[in-house]
Amino acid sequence: EPPADFICPITTELMSDPVMAADGHSYERSAIERWLATKSTSPMTGEALVHTFLAPNHMVRRQIREWEEANAC
Repeated sequence: EPPADFICPITTELMSDPVMAADGHSYERSAIERWLATKSTSPMTGEALVHTFLAPNHMVRRQIREWEEANAC
């Protein structure tokens, strides 16, 4: 099982393109983009997001790749 931080809270699947939203949580880019197309709230807290900018989460992406290599995924 992958670590919980590697799982998108929207798709519940291992992220391949993790981004960080204004709520400080990481999401799969395509999933949070779909979410933000109709909502301006955090999928995790339900609170309004102060902005909809999505920052690539390079550290989590690297950790996921390292985990995949170590576990031959």
